[in-house]
Amino acid sequence: MNKIIIYILLGLVSLYGAEFHSYEQALKMQKKNHKIIMLDVMRSDCHFCIQMQKEVFENKEMLQWLEKRFILCEINLDFDDLPLGLKVHFTPTFFFVDENSKILKTIPGSWNIQDFKDLTRNIK
Repeated sequence: MNKIIIYILLGLVSLYGAEFHSYEQALKMQKKNHKIIMLDVMRSDCHFCIQMQKEVFENKEMLQWLEKRFILCEINLDFDDLPLGLKVHFTPTFFFVDENSKILKTIPGSWNIQDFKDLTRNIK
């Protein structure tokens, strides 16, 4: 029952928060706009993933800041396989992938807006 509630909440949150794409969609978009893909690797019942969604990705300013720089992609380990042979030790973990499928940066953990902005500012 708790998992059902979490899935519903995550679905509602996604209506008002960031628009995350599948990895396949992100690759197509990357071919057109040449942006870096930000892979958000999460789980449905991960407290820190939910916290990051609410505190960072639902913030309109931060969302605009991220979407200007990256293609946002979400990988839910409850349903999706990790691409590129990636492995994670805990969620959330963020991978930044260039057009050559090279990992430019990995950021494990949950962050507040300013810290996440600082950590992602110089990724190019």
